[in-house]
Amino acid sequence: MTVTATSTSSATAKKRYARVLSIAGSDSGGGAGIQADLKTCAALGCYGMTAITAITVQNTLGVSGIHSIPLDTVRGQIDAVVNDIGVDAVKIGMLATPEVVSVVADAIRRHQIKNVVLDPVMVATSGDRLIAPETAQVLVKELFPLATVITPNLDEAAMLLGRGIDGIAELDAAVADLLALGGSGAPAVLLKGGHLSGELVMDVLGQQGQSADQYLRLQSQRIATHNGHGTGCTLSSAIASHLALGLPLTEAVTEARRYILGAIEAGADVHTGHGHGPLNHGYAPLAQKIIGG
Repeated sequence: MTVTATSTSSATAKKRYARVLSIAGSDSGGGAGIQADLKTCAALGCYGMTAITAITVQNTLGVSGIHSIPLDTVRGQIDAVVNDIGVDAVKIGMLATPEVVSVVADAIRRHQIKNVVLDPVMVATSGDRLIAPETAQVLVKELFPLATVITPNLDEAAMLLGRGIDGIAELDAAVADLLALGGSGAPAVLLKGGHLSGELVMDVLGQQGQSADQYLRLQSQRIATHNGHGTGCTLSSAIASHLALGLPLTEAVTEARRYILGAIEAGADVHTGHGHGPLNHGYAPLAQKIIGG
């Protein structure tokens, strides 16, 4: 199947790559954040770019420090990339403060960026909290309505909704409530159910205007591994990559989930560090896609 990407550049006839901008934090251990996003974009044949929002002191054992990047620098990185190279899709990850949320939301509006995948990163795999408590409210108000899809895991959904999600039977109601957050909410929610116990893993994609029986339910066998660091970052950047390549949301989510399951399985028995290791992002790399010409 031939796919095309939506260009933000006037020179649409020229040959170019499918362009994905990651606005996220840096993981010094290389398993999550900006590093995972760039590996994912490259593996899926896209051209990855970055606007770094924070630098974390991090390895497979956890996060021991966070240094926020100045707001002018975050804004400048986004503007520099969009004004010169252009963007087909954006993945948004770690935004630690309300102020940086506002800067990113303003940039999305100013540049009229489409195909926005928002991963509301709040807690690391190690359990370390990554954002200020008041940031979640600003995230819902300013960025949820601008996103194409948000991709919370169960811990993040629980923080957003103020209640736990204790089983597969509760996923549909949680998706409906996430779609309604802040009044307008996000156009679509992919709720990741991997933190539930059991042999099966269920993720649910719901979109505005759908009833629960129209939600897309993606189910797979659980893969036994200690290497789950960066799964959320990888999935969200994989969705952004497929959107940049021109796939509609449902197909982009399905293909991204297929990629991440392969990356988990390929890295399941590899030892990296002494804690939660990374996925094998490069298990089946694709050639970089050239569009136009």
